[in-house]
Amino acid sequence: MVPFEDSRRLLGSNPYFRGAGAALEVIGETCDAALIRGWRARVERAAHRLGWAAPRVVARAHASGLTLALGAPEDALFVATEINEWALIATLIERDPARAPALEQALRVYARNAAAGVAPAGADLDPVLEEAQALARFEHLARLERRTALRAVLEQAARRGLSHRLEESRLVLGSGAGLHAVHLGSPPPTEQIPWDGIHDVPTVLVTGSNGKTTTVRLIAACARAHGWHTGYNCTEGVFIDEQAVEQGDYSGPAGARRVLDETGIQAAVLETARGGILRRGITVEHARAAVVTNVSADHFGEYGIHDLEALARVKLAVAAALAPDGLLILNADDAALRAQVGELKVRYGATPALAWFSATSDACAECATASCAVSSGRLQLAWHESRHDLGSIEEMPLTLAGLASYNVANLAAAALAAAALGIAPATLRAVFARFGSSAVDNPGRLMRYTVRGATALLDYAHNPDGLRGFLAVAARLRRDPSRLAVLLGTAGNRLDADIEELARVAAHFRPDLIVIKENEAHLRGRAVGEVPGILAAELRRLGVPDSSLLFAASELEAARRVLEWARPGDVLAMPVHGAGARTAVLELIAAAR
Repeated sequence: MVPFEDSRRLLGSNPYFRGAGAALEVIGETCDAALIRGWRARVERAAHRLGWAAPRVVARAHASGLTLALGAPEDALFVATEINEWALIATLIERDPARAPALEQALRVYARNAAAGVAPAGADLDPVLEEAQALARFEHLARLERRTALRAVLEQAARRGLSHRLEESRLVLGSGAGLHAVHLGSPPPTEQIPWDGIHDVPTVLVTGSNGKTTTVRLIAACARAHGWHTGYNCTEGVFIDEQAVEQGDYSGPAGARRVLDETGIQAAVLETARGGILRRGITVEHARAAVVTNVSADHFGEYGIHDLEALARVKLAVAAALAPDGLLILNADDAALRAQVGELKVRYGATPALAWFSATSDACAECATASCAVSSGRLQLAWHESRHDLGSIEEMPLTLAGLASYNVANLAAAALAAAALGIAPATLRAVFARFGSSAVDNPGRLMRYTVRGATALLDYAHNPDGLRGFLAVAARLRRDPSRLAVLLGTAGNRLDADIEELARVAAHFRPDLIVIKENEAHLRGRAVGEVPGILAAELRRLGVPDSSLLFAASELEAARRVLEWARPGDVLAMPVHGAGARTAVLELIAAAR
């Protein structure tokens, strides 16, 4: 087997550097300084041979191995991955020549399988390890991959500050209502491109561990109230104004492209998930604003991310996608984000303008230029030289009379992003006064229903911090002698320790009933019953009696069982994660009311 678990092309800015390139996740090797030196020397020699000026080369050690990243021109990403793999394998063979036959054979098999659909026409897919021959092969591959006719177009777009996306058969300039596509088969001379009509629509990126979709929907609602046709993507799909055009999890690059390709939109709000940033980079350029809602323990163990520091680095990659005058909007209550800001200049060459938001009254006291926080129970926006009262927190439906503090933070983040788009404070005030009063405003997030006298709360809470915030709201709604019930389950692509932490969070609130559910739509490599087994074992270790535990084979069955158990006054905290399951649960609630 090859000594890496993932070799990928990065189509845009990423946690390692600004722009495109390639990355490798090395596993099962002694990842010492000598290995890094050997790899670095080889990729730098190859980049020099191809004429890449000042190549960006990053090696980052982590708990499970090593990430090796190499920056490259956008029309050289196939050859960049080949260089990256060759440099690692050649260095390992130099360290232990006896491994040469096995490593050469493994690389050959991997390279042929991985090249399908991405190799340029005419490419020799058999890698060569001897350096002189390898460098000659890279030169040949680079010539095959190079888009010479587009270089002048790309240079002109850069001079005009226009975003672009290089796709399989076309070059996309601008976005939304200002989009123009150039077909790669016959690109026109630069003077024939209608430059004056090409532009980017105002764009906001939103990332973080929790609150992304709610914040996206809030910003999009403000943009629509401003009078713009607005597109957005999120974990629920792709939406143009309020119409769903795609359904499912579109929080990655595919969702962003789908929004930006819509020629009728005048503004775009793009949920930008961790996985897409790591797998493909950020293909968006020149955003007006980027929001990082927060960073909490989630998805540890994937792509070399094992702690909050590394996860914060991933989320802050959105800073590289900002326009020169763009605004980076950060959570002032998040220590991991505050600690990472100083690294942005080293990583990307500049620190963008910063704005801070908070759900508390004093966390933004020193944020002079732009901030949004709570003061005397009211949401206050400080925007350059002015202060704007956006309304009473308790009167904003999204906060459940002020109980949902995490939604206060989402409102504050959305206010700064909307202000960065030029939306008037009066518009924000009007949107915040109504958003959340209807179930269609924010489906799947903190939806509240009365079912035969019990209060049912439906939410997406999917990690320990999200569940903690959700259950805090549920606990505040509880009145003696009412009881509390919790649905508990998660996706399979979490570490055992993270699954156990969910159980600890649930147990902390001392619910009268916990329905442990199978998240049947998100097994993600786990066997049926494996995640519920981990949850049950940890709950029992914590002293939760079996009499307080029920098991359900699906999310819908879990909802049915808790509704059958409920009596008037009870509070039912119901995290539901599958889109199909949520629809079915809502139908069940409607029938039971």
